[in-house]
Amino acid sequence: MRPSAVLESALYAEDLAAAEAFYSGVMGLDVLAKVPGRHVFFRVGAGILLIFDPRATETAHSGARLPVPPHGARGPGHLCFAATRAEIDDWRARLTAAGVAIEAEFDWPNGARSLYFRDPAGNSLELAEPRLWA
Repeated sequence: MRPSAVLESALYAEDLAAAEAFYSGVMGLDVLAKVPGRHVFFRVGAGILLIFDPRATETAHSGARLPVPPHGARGPGHLCFAATRAEIDDWRARLTAAGVAIEAEFDWPNGARSLYFRDPAGNSLELAEPRLWA
């Protein structure tokens, strides 16, 4: 047996309002759920992007409604979104117009294109052609 897909991915940000503004406004993702001071979740295609405030999730809370184990990370994480080469061109223009700095853009040895930038928490984000891993 093996998993068939990644269902959810998590990044961490202490300023959830800035994260929500970025991922909903700049990235165009729909907010699926949020709990102020703890998390904001977004739908990304068939998957879910979880943004947690690590201060709220790295310790266990007695009396929690659901028994989710403590988790959290410090420092920048990484997430890559799938995009076609033409979409990457459109994203570059959209991100630049929103004042988001492009850190790198290049073609991998297999010819797939990647574009790197950061969210307000400093997480490294990438847009890449799916053939990067084909």
